[in-house]
Amino acid sequence: MDTVFDFLDNPDYDLVGAFWTTIQLTFWSAIGSLVWGTLLAAMRVSPVPLMRAFGTVYVNTFRNTPLTVIILFASLGLSSTLGLQLASADSATSLTDNAFRLAILGFIAYTSTFVCESLRSGINTVPVGQAEAARALGMSFTQVMRLIVLPQAFRSVVNPLANVLIALLKNTTVAAVIGVAEAALLMSTMIENESDQLFLVFAIFAVIFAALVLPLGLLLGWLARKAEVKR
Repeated sequence: MDTVFDFLDNPDYDLVGAFWTTIQLTFWSAIGSLVWGTLLAAMRVSPVPLMRAFGTVYVNTFRNTPLTVIILFASLGLSSTLGLQLASADSATSLTDNAFRLAILGFIAYTSTFVCESLRSGINTVPVGQAEAARALGMSFTQVMRLIVLPQAFRSVVNPLANVLIALLKNTTVAAVIGVAEAALLMSTMIENESDQLFLVFAIFAVIFAALVLPLGLLLGWLARKAEVKR
């Protein structure tokens, strides 16, 4: 007996593969954004003027640039124009892998600015006296940040970082503009081919995204409560 979901039997509609790509994009972009965002935050509060200037210019530039522009630049500018290849040219999936990795690079460049500003706000909650006492004991700036300031800053900004991660998960749909086979690209294909099932297609993708975002939000909310700094 035919049902309204029969179109999902089409082998070209790989929902599991598309959302697995979305999850991979989110995971690797989150790792890279956390690392680069932490370095940017350290630059923003560094005693070295050149590093502070670089951090400020970088954050203000990338944070105020549309994500779509950054992703397109990563593909058209870095790959097509400058010839940057992040995947082996000998691989049968080199174009797909290269687009995937360039998308991650673009997400890291953009999302790290929000990680940086969240961390910087956390750094400002750490009493200044603690850093001064550490410097009086002979600690370097790097040691003060690594051992004293950042551990406390991270605990105080779990909620803002959780919001950044959830936004990143939803922002991965932008990767469709450079042909990364994630959920948004599949949804666009399905809408084009199944125009009579438009609302059903939207509903399916909305439910799956909600199934990804809601548990993630609950988990990060629990983590924020566990890591909350008692003052």
